[in-house]
Amino acid sequence: MKSCVLAYSGGLDTSVILGWLQDKGYDVHAVYVDLGQPCEDRDATMKKARDCGAKSSRVVDVREELCRDFAFPVLAWQAKYEQIYLLGTSIARPLISKVCLEVAREVGAVAYAHGATGKGNDQCRFQLAAEALDPNVETIAPWRIQEFRDAFPGRTELIAYCAEKNIPVKASTSKPYSSDENVLHISYEAGQLEELDVNGVEIVDFGMGVSPQEAPDKAETVTIGIESGVPVMLNGKNVNALEMVEQLNIIAGRNGIGRIDMVENRFVGMKSRGVYESPGMTVLYDAVMNVEQLTMDRDLMHLRDRLAPEVAEMVYYGFWYTPKMDALLAFIREAQKPVTGEVTLKLYKGNISVDSRKSANSLYDAEIATMEGGGSYNQDDAEGFLRIQGLPSRVQASVRPRKY
Repeated sequence: MKSCVLAYSGGLDTSVILGWLQDKGYDVHAVYVDLGQPCEDRDATMKKARDCGAKSSRVVDVREELCRDFAFPVLAWQAKYEQIYLLGTSIARPLISKVCLEVAREVGAVAYAHGATGKGNDQCRFQLAAEALDPNVETIAPWRIQEFRDAFPGRTELIAYCAEKNIPVKASTSKPYSSDENVLHISYEAGQLEELDVNGVEIVDFGMGVSPQEAPDKAETVTIGIESGVPVMLNGKNVNALEMVEQLNIIAGRNGIGRIDMVENRFVGMKSRGVYESPGMTVLYDAVMNVEQLTMDRDLMHLRDRLAPEVAEMVYYGFWYTPKMDALLAFIREAQKPVTGEVTLKLYKGNISVDSRKSANSLYDAEIATMEGGGSYNQDDAEGFLRIQGLPSRVQASVRPRKY
């Protein structure tokens, strides 16, 4: 029989796809890529795969790699898609493809299957990453196959199939949300969230924290140490990337940090509505930003800020394994070299404020910046500075006067 590797979450889509692939004559090797999904039972997921006939099933733990090699470089860019989305799902997809291709090579599978729909972004991320790593890979995307769509025209039919086969899934006809989990965030789509006249953050059962209204009435402080743009210390203790994110998820989650509700532009061209929670990463974005404000050169920071939307778009679309991204990641490693310091943040009912910040590399000089008299800055110098800066405008005004 032919064999394929299935990126298996045990959720609604991949539960159905596992059976469908077997009906099509495939031995299916189910691969659960452990990204730190906070609300999932790995043992139960593997048992479900075996019970449903998978040729093999395995969990591959890449939680530290996800945080260290994927999320933290994007964090260093301060990259946010369309200004607010921290790219939690997008960041993980190229890593999932890499793991699945590694397993496919090991077991001799001829194809790589996934449950992403033909309407969404994930199909792009999975396939673009896979083809960049193996240009000969065969990708099976059942949602892009008419026969599969005829059998399962919507989530109602998928849920009914699982009910008929006694396959346990979290989705139901009353709450048919599509969710994606990892240690960075949880996303929620579909169901009532497709209606724009409902409050998404009020109807979703969030898995990583409480609402701002339910958060404590007392602020909580957290101190984060940054080394060359990488978060390395939490409340005085050295931690690895995974520990940093996991512990901040707990701290920020209990303070109602990191929930957003947005309508975004998918790569395939349509707008979609999503609700996201990213408690720990939301805090880290603020922490790195505040150390950067002390340590990064102005022109370098402004160049980074102009390029950051480009990076966010590339991650969102799925262009991780590309020469352009390689170069951008090399750029940010160089740009972040001086970004070393410590910041204490205050968390209160969904809000983040700065208590203190310090760095041995700080470019902030109170003697220069002071609004008081004296200091090492000679204000007389500003006269010549502004005469030079204003020269083109004065020439323009003398040739083509503006009405006012």
